[in-house]
Amino acid sequence: MRPNVLTRTVVSLTAVVGLAAGTVAAAGTGFAASRPAAEPAVSLQSITVQAVQNFGLSSQQAKNVQCFLKQDDTAKYRDSIDGKLGTNSWKAFQRFFKKYWDYTDSIDGDPGPNTVKALQRMLKHGWDYRDRIDGDPGPNTRAAFKRFANDMSVFYPC
Repeated sequence: MRPNVLTRTVVSLTAVVGLAAGTVAAAGTGFAASRPAAEPAVSLQSITVQAVQNFGLSSQQAKNVQCFLKQDDTAKYRDSIDGKLGTNSWKAFQRFFKKYWDYTDSIDGDPGPNTVKALQRMLKHGWDYRDRIDGDPGPNTRAAFKRFANDMSVFYPC
């Protein structure tokens, strides 16, 4: 038993010494390459989160929606048709909702409750959404959104 304990101890000590040496070496190079204090390393204004929220749509269905948004003059979608409803897709939807579906919130690309309410108002009009306008993208909202996306492939092909 004693040789196993000794072996584990030696291996552990070697790992600790290796990590410590790597940390000291990295600290030395990190310090040598540091920027002047007056220049920020990262600008917070340049950071954007590209969250994707397809609300149950397949990639192809999301592409159908993006084709609609690209061809609609109000939406002004200029991004790629990639099947991922990200920030720019939702901003385009919000511009569209603002004009036609009583959306009064900011154009921020976040598909939050007010965006979902506008989506539900639209889906109630022509895609058999029969639930409350509550801002919750539950199963009935998702089913109606899929019907909308499928229709867009017919009316707005890419």
